Amino acid sequence: MPKNDLRIEILGTSISISADEEQDYLDRLLDTYTKAIEATGKSTGLKDPLKIAILTGFLLCDEAEKARHISSFEIESHEIETLALNLISRLDHALGEEGQTAVNKPIEVPSTDEAPAAAPPVNARPGILKLKNAVKYYEWGSPKWIPELLGQRNISRAPWAELWMGVHPEGPSCIADGDQEAASPLLSQIISGDPVNTLGEEGAKDFGALPFLFKILAAGKPLSIQVHPNMDQAKDGFDRENFEGIDLKAPNRNYKDPNHKPEIICALTPFTAMCGFRSSDEIKKLLDIFSRGAPQSLKTGLNSLIASLIAMDGENPLKSFLSSLFDMGPGTRQELSAYAKSQKLDQEYPEYADEWKFISWFAELYPNDPAVIAPLYLNLIDLKPGEAVYLPAGVLHAYIYGLGVELMANSDNVLRGGLTPKHIDIKELFRVLKFSPFKPVILKPAGTDAGNTPAFFRFPTPAREFALGCYKNSNSANSEITYNEKGPSIIIVTDGELHIADNVKRNTVILNKGESAFIPASSALRGLSFSGNYTAYAAGIGEKEEPGEG
Repeated sequence: MPKNDLRIEILGTSISISADEEQDYLDRLLDTYTKAIEATGKSTGLKDPLKIAILTGFLLCDEAEKARHISSFEIESHEIETLALNLISRLDHALGEEGQTAVNKPIEVPSTDEAPAAAPPVNARPGILKLKNAVKYYEWGSPKWIPELLGQRNISRAPWAELWMGVHPEGPSCIADGDQEAASPLLSQIISGDPVNTLGEEGAKDFGALPFLFKILAAGKPLSIQVHPNMDQAKDGFDRENFEGIDLKAPNRNYKDPNHKPEIICALTPFTAMCGFRSSDEIKKLLDIFSRGAPQSLKTGLNSLIASLIAMDGENPLKSFLSSLFDMGPGTRQELSAYAKSQKLDQEYPEYADEWKFISWFAELYPNDPAVIAPLYLNLIDLKPGEAVYLPAGVLHAYIYGLGVELMANSDNVLRGGLTPKHIDIKELFRVLKFSPFKPVILKPAGTDAGNTPAFFRFPTPAREFALGCYKNSNSANSEITYNEKGPSIIIVTDGELHIADNVKRNTVILNKGESAFIPASSALRGLSFSGNYTAYAAGIGEKEEPGEG
């Protein structure tokens, strides 16, 4: 085969090569490499051409190596895209510019179009719009749960942590219109193009955009201990950090937006979380038991923690305790982690077996972090599938293990308090935290313990921006129930097959397990009915409090 020439002009540098390959193949290869370069630069924010080239080359070599081990599989085009995005996301955590350690920017495949696709009029599309959603790859995620829900293979075994459904700019949903070649319009474009029909008159007036963020969350490892601000705290913090000139992507940035972030999590599998402070007396009791097998040098530090819980001169004991915990010296932290990993308290105190188990696990994952003893000062909550907890602003919490649907106000504001290598701003954490005992109520439909699951249940919360509903039918595929949302919603099927009938338009949309759709307010007002064998969760807007209520 005669040699063919190829000129590569990328990142301000050019090079000519000759290869024993068809010209068409070389052109395709160059196109693939160019897109990989663009995707790397766009997703990481790197500006140095050498760094971009090195990172891109590493990504491609990594995938080539993995491909040798999975060559027996037939890899589809969308899986190749996912492989690349997985690697860019994971490596960007380690190689971000100027010390950045976390990927916040959504990873998008660069479009060859010169301008973004214009959103078509809402009335030119079906009332119900299937969605293509953003996946977030974080170290604490699971390589199994979200891919299984979506019916996709995870060839690279990347940890799929979250599936975002909504309009948040860090991970916006697109319309899945079936045309793989054309650029899909964003859901946010559809809504902004016709806010009254999509959000409803009340939603358009009160919010102007979709006010919630809907997620599937897969915690294969514990998330960081964290708290979210209320609305006033979020606005003040966002304005303050803007005034201080802290970049939105800086690792020490606390407030990414001016919004609060109440949230609800509903279990799809058995799900464990830590939520809210235990009482001072309960913490003292658990610390006392924990300290009994500790070496004497560590006992001194643990006794200091116990003493801090004795209120003096009007001080808040929980605040004094947490302050003392963060003030632990390096030597005490090392001793604490070593003892936490080796303790065998489950044999003598089996009633607290879960506490001892998680303390040991946390110490393995985050050595020298004093928050490894968080199960002693935060409530352990176990949720069965279909059970949920609502977490208002100011409540310290961490999701430990399991798959769930999460719904929140449209915000990404997080103040961290342990079990993380990321930035912890103790001063701001203490400003936002509510230092009082709090144990969330487990929300579930009446009768579920006896196996009597209702066809529809809305989890009660005080949130205005969102409401979570569960639709379920496992009796007869022919039975119908009425869609109960009054405004816009996003619905995802977690099991079975859901048929959504629009009796006015006389059409039916079918959602299989893992598929999701946006239902505009105009469709809700026309009246829809559900049939099939399915379990589905719907994120909608919460009830507006009438004057005189509450």
